[in-house]
Parts: sequence; structure tokens; C-alpha cells
Amino acid sequence: MLQNKRVIYFITLLSFISIFFIPIFSKGDKTDLSKLTIKRIFGSKEFSSERFGPAVWLKKKGTYTLLEPSKSKIGGQDVVEYNAYNEKKKIVVSSARLVPESLSSPLKIENYSWSQNGKKLLIFTNSKRVRRLKTRGDYWVINLTNWKLKKLGGKAKPCTLMFAKFSPDGNKVAYVCDKNLFVEDLESNKIIQLTSDGSKTIINGTFDWVYEEEFHLHDGFSWSPDGNYIAYWQMDTKGLRNFYLINNTDSLYSKIIPIQYPKAGETNSACRIGVVNAKGGKTIWFKAQGDPRNNYIPRMDWAANSKEIIFQHLNRLQNTDKVMLGNARTGDVETILTEVDKAWIEVVNKIYWLDNGRYFTWISERDGWRHVYLVSRSGNQIRLITKGNYDVINVLGIDKKGRWLYFIASPDNPTQRYLYRVPIFRNDKEERLTPINKCGTHFYQISPSLDMAFHTYSSFNEPPVIDLICLPKHKRMKILMDNKELRSKIRRLKRLSVEFFRVDIGNGIKLDAWCMKPYDFNSERRYPVLFYVYGEPWNQTVLDRWSSTRYLWHLMLTQQGYIIMSVDNRGTPAPRGRDWRKCIYRQIGILASSDQARAVNSIIKTKPYVDSQRIGIWGWSGGGSMTLNAMFRYPEIYRTGIAVAPVTNMRYYDTIYQERYMGLPEDNKRGYKNGSPITFAKNLKGNLLVVHGTGDDNVHYQNTEALTNELIKYNKQFSMMSYPNRTHGIYEGKNTRLHLFGLLTMYMKKNLPPGPR
Repeated sequence: MLQNKRVIYFITLLSFISIFFIPIFSKGDKTDLSKLTIKRIFGSKEFSSERFGPAVWLKKKGTYTLLEPSKSKIGGQDVVEYNAYNEKKKIVVSSARLVPESLSSPLKIENYSWSQNGKKLLIFTNSKRVRRLKTRGDYWVINLTNWKLKKLGGKAKPCTLMFAKFSPDGNKVAYVCDKNLFVEDLESNKIIQLTSDGSKTIINGTFDWVYEEEFHLHDGFSWSPDGNYIAYWQMDTKGLRNFYLINNTDSLYSKIIPIQYPKAGETNSACRIGVVNAKGGKTIWFKAQGDPRNNYIPRMDWAANSKEIIFQHLNRLQNTDKVMLGNARTGDVETILTEVDKAWIEVVNKIYWLDNGRYFTWISERDGWRHVYLVSRSGNQIRLITKGNYDVINVLGIDKKGRWLYFIASPDNPTQRYLYRVPIFRNDKEERLTPINKCGTHFYQISPSLDMAFHTYSSFNEPPVIDLICLPKHKRMKILMDNKELRSKIRRLKRLSVEFFRVDIGNGIKLDAWCMKPYDFNSERRYPVLFYVYGEPWNQTVLDRWSSTRYLWHLMLTQQGYIIMSVDNRGTPAPRGRDWRKCIYRQIGILASSDQARAVNSIIKTKPYVDSQRIGIWGWSGGGSMTLNAMFRYPEIYRTGIAVAPVTNMRYYDTIYQERYMGLPEDNKRGYKNGSPITFAKNLKGNLLVVHGTGDDNVHYQNTEALTNELIKYNKQFSMMSYPNRTHGIYEGKNTRLHLFGLLTMYMKKNLPPGPR
């Protein structure tokens, strides 16, 4: 009997193993973790990056706060303070403190900010999307001295407050609600309405569509340093024509969605800036000259005191930028600096003040390179700080005590980004702070004292790592996010490292490029090549940095037998000097597509493994336009193209972007015509797929419809996919990205067969 029991036990054990363990191992055998699939990339979170932040530096040296999941039973998030010097941490606001009386769970913190004295915390939650970003929601303030939790807005409807911020003394909060400005006293709960004219056409404290999209302006007001005044933008959209989007699927009858959108050559909003007392009263408007509908005010801030505003006043052609000081009591203005360019002017995003407001920093390309200058308050003295044949990409901060300027640049390699510093008042050469052995792209969130920074590093093949560093020695103090699991998964994939190189297209012009090859690449065989393009003045594609799902999709295609390449033509915003960037003025789409075609021909001649009969191209937005220009203008080169959300006619795009690079339509009729892909649609010979979201408020679906008519007119066969109500990013709705990239992959495999020959 004992022996029988052992047999029965053994058989039972085998059954258990077969049921629970064998399927696990079998599944592992079937799933090749070295190969990518569309589902792994877009249908799961397998390759998601770790999250870090939002992290906020505090005034106290070496201290910062982070949001961390609470270990308490109620869950939520704790606000945790760290001391970088002694690695001590403490919970400064627990999730238990963030449970309103009307709720049973803590507030979900989407963003937060501290009062200057660190005694109050402002919390943003319950957000709603406004155009691209979630900028409307609810705001709460918690007082750390008495732990009172207060919702702002009084009787305002939920999710209607925008851009709330503390006054300098922390006793008040200002915000926008229904296109008007308000100030709320945190002690008395009194709410003062500063503006009352907000309406369908008047916008106070925030912006219209085109200012938000092209100048990246969302938050449109600022407290004075003494907390007594608020400066703000006002937009008057009267006369701005509506473009109508149509929602056909969310109800029985279609819904019309009007978007106030100024297309190239059309009427703009009128813009002005003013100052109002935080206790209420009449707004003092600044007396900037010129038609407010044909000039822009892209930047504004207090001028290192509470009496004056400094702002940039840009003409409609965007080739003259006047820096003005405005008197906050009278509205009188004085031009202290004028920047002029034969092409266009890049707006200076942030101005830094030194020596109690005696000097400010300015960025200019006046000597052929983007450099930082020190300008006296009167504008009479201008001194170059950064010297040499290289571009300053952006300024990160100024050490006023040590008198150092910290900035990002890459003098030797336009595809990478590094941290430098240079003395402001000495003629010493710039000093690179990023270690030499860390090739790739580096971002920094520097502390107010400029002695520490959150440092994010990535490269083309490697996901980002975030660490805490000490400046200026760039010493690592702590790893904050290492993406260890993601990096391990990426390294298991079958792949070769990307190759960066330059393409000689003649006349001394060499373009930056990269190449991804199949893991089993054989140089004696020929492969199809898919070119990923953008090519507009807004962005580069040839960058040595991690690009997440796009990199993974390209890598998947290489595993299936494609070579993927990308080339940055002239006119892209690479740090290669003013002339490189601006030589395409008034000929967007013309010179750029010519550079791309010449690059492909050069690659075919110099790289025998490229199959000239299997050349493909794809891009999104401006890259979609470039794809169409390539397919239509150079049909003998490109056999297959995929254009996602393309601008097909330059007249269909907005004033600020299109006029900046092309001039006004009436003054450059030939350029607008020849730069628009639709003009050459009759030349299509290869395979073309056009993809567009019908709810795209940026590049309207109108573009694809107009192109469709033109292709039909010339009896040109092509493929098209519309995504109902999706915006420019085509991501809304379940499985949208999975479906989209599945479609792109199938189209490629059918029309540009993979594999070597």
C-alpha cells in the first residue's frame, strides 16, 4: 500500500508540473524575446519607461521634493523632501493630509508647486485637456502650519481653473477661469475678479490657438516681484475666421466643432499686454506701436523690479524683434534693443538679469552663430559672452555669485547635446561640464543655487537614465531612475548599433545622417531602405537620443530585413550656424526635398548594399509633407511612401509658422505654390499611403481631402486611411496606435518587400 501511495503521489506531482509549469516554459519557448512585434511595442506596456517626478527644487540648498506612492492603507501620493547632501528624506505632506471632507480618498496630484516660504503647497488635479495639453482642472492649497486643505475657485464649476500660482508672499493665488483673471485671498477666502470682459472673442491670461501652438504660450500672466500687480496678455479674436471640424461618430447627427484658426495670409488675433493691481482696478495697457493684428508679443516678464515690464515685439514677417521696456504705471514703452534678420528671428525664451537689473542676457545670431550677449538695461552696451564658431542651443541658468553662464551646446557634433559654462565678465573660453565619455544627449534641471541638477542622459540605442549630480564637477551623487528593466529588455533584442555618418551631396555640403541595419546584415547583398524624414525648420531627426516607440518600430523593421536611415537636410534646426538653418527661407519644401533626394543618390552610389529599386520614405506632419514632395518631385527615386498628417498646401497652415519661413503668401506666390506638395501630385508613380485624423486641429484633414481630389483628377491610384476624430497625434481611442503602426507595417511589407537580394 505504501508503494502504491508513492506511485499515486508521483503521478499527481507529474500532473501538477504538466499543468502549471510546462505551459510556462512552452510559452517562453514560443515567445522570442529577441524579436519585436507590433503588439509588443504598441499593444502592451512592456517597453514603458520608468517615471520620475515631478521633482521640484526648493530654495533651501540641496533640497527637493518628489511624489511617491503612499504606503498607507488609503493609498495616494506622499510629497517627500530629500536632502541631497546627507541623503535624508522625510514626508512633508502625507496622502492622509490630502483627503477632502467631501471625498473618501486622497487627491491625485498631477502637478504641484510650493509657495516661496515653503509653508503652502498648491496642487493641480482632475485635469482636462485643452487642445494639446491638460491645462484646465481643479486647484487645492494645503497650509502646512495648520493642515487646512482648501479648494480654490469658490463656486466655480469643477475643472475650470487654469495656471494657478502663488503670490510672492504666499498669501494669495491668481488663476484664470472662463477667460478672466482672478485673485483669491487664502486667509479671508475673498475672490477678486480682475477682468470681466472675457468672452468668445476676448481671452485674458491665456492664448488663442496659434499663439499656443507656435509660440508655446499657455500661461499668460505673471505676479510682480512685490506681489502688488499682475501683468497679463489679452487676445482679441474678433475677425478671426473659424475652421470647422466635423464629428460624425459620437452621436446620431454630426457635430460641428469651430476652431479659430488663422491660415497663412489671413487675419490674426489682436494681442496686447497690460498690468492690473492685484486688489482690482483699471488695467494699464502698454502703448506698443503698430497694428496689434500684424505684430506679435511672444514673450513678456517683469524687468527685475515691480515697476517695469520687458517684452519682445515682433513684426508679422518675424524678421524684426524689438525689445521694449514698459512702464507699469503709465503704459509708456521704450525700445532698448532691436534684432533684425534677412530671414526670420528666433524668439528668446528667457531673459536673465544681473547686477540688480543693470544687465540682461540676450541670444542673437548677428555674427552667424547663436550666441549669448550681455546687454545693459539701456541697450547702449552689448557684449558677447559666448565666443567661437558654435551655437548655444539654450541657456539653463546664471550663477550670479560666481558669475557663470550655464548653457547647452555641442560644438563638435550637431546630433548631440552637452552642458557647458562660461564666465560672464572674463574672456575665458567655455568649459564643458558633461563628461567626455558620455556621448549622446543630456538634459539638466538645475537647482536655484546652480550647485546641483537632475541630469537625464540617453543615446540612440540606450533608454534614459536620471541621476542627481553635483555641479560644476558633474559628480554623480545618486541614481534617481535607471530604467534597469527596460534597458535589459532592449539589450536582449537582436540589433546592431546605429551608425552616424555624413552624406556628401556636392558643393561642399555634407548632411548628418544615421543608419540602422538588420542584425544579420550581409554587406554583399542589397537591402530595401526606408528613410524617416521631417526636414522642416522645426525639428531634427538625426539626433543621438532615445526615441522610444519610434526607435522600437524602426528596429522591428530592421529585424524583418529593412535598412532604416534618416538625413537632416539644410534648414533643420541643427547647431550648424545661422546660414545652415536659414538658407531655406522662402523655399520650404523646395530646397529641403532637393537635399533629401541628392542624399539618397549619394548613398546609393557610395553604399553598394542599398537596393536602388527599393527606396521608401515616411514622415509625420512636416515629415508627411516632405514624403509627398519626395514622391511627387523625385518619382524616379522613391518607390513607396507613407505620409501621416501632411500639409499638402502651405496656404492651409497657420500664419505664425508658415509666414515665419515663407513670408506672406501675396509676396511669395511662387514659393508657396512650388513648396506645396499638391502642386506636383500629377507626377506620382510609386506606392503612396496617406494617413490623417479627421479631428486634427493642427494640420486639418482638409489637406488630405484636397490632395485626394488632385490625385483623382490625374487618375493616380493611392491608398488612404482616415482615423475618425483623432487629432494630430492619432492616439485617441483604444488600440489606435496598435492599429496605425500595424497598418504602416503591412503597407511597407506589401509595397517595399523586405529582405536582402
